[in-house]
Amino acid sequence: MNKMRRVLAVLAVGLYGTLSMALPAGAQSWPPKTIRIIIPFPPGGTTDLIARRAQPMLERNLKVSILIENRGGASGAIGTQAAVTSPPDGATFVLVFDTHGANPSLLPNLPFDTLKDLAPVMLIGTSPMVVTAHQSAPYKSFAEIVAAAKAKPEGVAYGTIGAGSLAHLAMSQIGNALNVKLTHVPYKGGGPLINDAIAGHVPIAIASIALFSPHIKSGMLRPLAATSAKRIVQLPDTPTTSELGVAGFDAVSWWGLLAPAKTPPEIVARISTDLQAQLRDPAVIKSIEAKAGIAAPTTPIEFAAFIKKEIETWRAVVSATGTKPGN
Repeated sequence: MNKMRRVLAVLAVGLYGTLSMALPAGAQSWPPKTIRIIIPFPPGGTTDLIARRAQPMLERNLKVSILIENRGGASGAIGTQAAVTSPPDGATFVLVFDTHGANPSLLPNLPFDTLKDLAPVMLIGTSPMVVTAHQSAPYKSFAEIVAAAKAKPEGVAYGTIGAGSLAHLAMSQIGNALNVKLTHVPYKGGGPLINDAIAGHVPIAIASIALFSPHIKSGMLRPLAATSAKRIVQLPDTPTTSELGVAGFDAVSWWGLLAPAKTPPEIVARISTDLQAQLRDPAVIKSIEAKAGIAAPTTPIEFAAFIKKEIETWRAVVSATGTKPGN
């Protein structure tokens, strides 16, 4: 069972486990006949994959209909806004990606308060990002990308899942540290990015190894640098960006579950508690680690603190690099 399937199984068991617990009067009607999971990206990316593999298990265990709703756009902000404006009755959740922590600094007209308008349920997990080149691209190392960019500023293009994504900010920070200018090619999610990356339409792509792993194994994509603090176990020969000259650099993708603010805290707490226990199961941890992921179960309070720290971290990067959605 691969990483995504295990994580989704955990999600299903977690939600099912809450049913056996007594809920207070205000939440006794939960679960409703239909539970909606909003994916704020187009089909084909990791967030979409997680939700869709969970769907049949959730329906079977909860005996309710699970509606997966893709609402891509604005680096995940459009779909997240749909969750913000939904009734806080435990019928709607949103599965966010790392862009959630970057959007407050990059989208000046963000129509919601990231910290106040959503109820954190839990951080599900993290995954290192990797810079890759298509097998037909001339770059055999990250140093060759840097050399090409210095020889021709903005002449080297790289793709990410979208403007304002963690990958976008990471490459901006790397470029700033190495004094090179790269051209950003934003896609509308992981699905569109991977399609163009494996087709060679964009020479360089950066995303979580969870998205790129099968194509790295096939040789279609060549890994050049890991953005994590340590080398990726599955890619021991791929140097980290810190080793390549960006001291102390550490940027990893993450996934988390949130609900509209004012969702009964009893529902949020019970889901989170059960999910934490499941994600600490050694078998689940081993399965996730096999795909270069890290199970990262948290309490709602811990996830809230994590999101706050992400916002602060990437706000500083945006300020230092002058990154904007369009560059």
